[in-house]
Amino acid sequence: MIVDGAIVDIDGPRAAYVRFERGRIVEVGQRGTDSLRGRGRRIRGIVVPAPVNGHTHLGDSVSRVEPPSGPVARLVAAPAGYKFRLLASTPPAEKERAIRRALGRMRRSGVAAVIDFREEGTPGVALLRRASRGTGVRPVILGRPLARPLDPVELDRLLDDADGVGLSSARDESEATRRTIAMACRRRRKPFALHASEAVRERPETYLDPRPDLLVHLAMATPDDLRSVADERLTVAVCPRSNALFGRQPDLRTMERLGIPVLLGTDNVMFQAPSIWREIEFAYVATRLRRRPVSAAFVARCALVQPWRWLGTPDAARIAPGTAAQPLVLRLPPDDPAYQVVTRTTEHLIARPGPRRTERRR
Repeated sequence: MIVDGAIVDIDGPRAAYVRFERGRIVEVGQRGTDSLRGRGRRIRGIVVPAPVNGHTHLGDSVSRVEPPSGPVARLVAAPAGYKFRLLASTPPAEKERAIRRALGRMRRSGVAAVIDFREEGTPGVALLRRASRGTGVRPVILGRPLARPLDPVELDRLLDDADGVGLSSARDESEATRRTIAMACRRRRKPFALHASEAVRERPETYLDPRPDLLVHLAMATPDDLRSVADERLTVAVCPRSNALFGRQPDLRTMERLGIPVLLGTDNVMFQAPSIWREIEFAYVATRLRRRPVSAAFVARCALVQPWRWLGTPDAARIAPGTAAQPLVLRLPPDDPAYQVVTRTTEHLIARPGPRRTERRR
């Protein structure tokens, strides 16, 4: 099969053809130059690497009703917030089934990996590992120790099982706790991640020291705050749909201008479905509502390229023979491919080249 149209990947959007054999990329080049010279099955479309959901709380998948109204801190703060009461009252088997359903939905939409902030300590990490088996979605699990003050044995066991640590905001954790966790992660060569400036503005020095590997939200950060983040060469995960529920938005235009690497995430599953394509479209449109537009190419990179860079596997974001990419074929017009991917993927079929059948996204 030859997809004659365009590519959007780590090398940017461009006109191209991609030839597949048995689901593998065997040839890529300028349109009209393929070796089959007009023979073989051909379709028009855009080939992209599989997206990554850059920030989730999959434990929230157990929520099936509209969360109560109120500030975000009241809903998600430990231990008395709505979310943590819900997690504590739900049997582990039910949580595992709910998480597995959410991962299945992501896989059907082409998602290859998810970066999850997993609460509930080491048992929470183990539960997500079990739920993810056989789903085809790679979970990158940033666990969270339970004991305060920290229990060194618990933290050590957590880092045995988790891919790193993901904490609530610096306002919710003491400086000593943050420093101890950051040092433990450094020793293990695992990422330390932190929410920051989500509901209120926090001073950059509170969340940049100790230096995290990933910051989440920055919805209330000022342009000067973002310059401090850019100076530290940090990666940021943003969740525009989740922030919009509470009347906030990240300043993506400044992030793009400053060259900050940005990931897109769908955040708490109790707030909205974990659809990365909806997140991409909303992120793009919301910048226009604020009259602070960003480029379609920037938004596409936030889901298709930058997460793979952050995970240390940039090859997975390159459409070329022999790479680690898990390509998707989007049945979209190849004209202005980044714009098409960002604004229209939710309406179209996604095909995975190979023996699997084309699946309609739900």
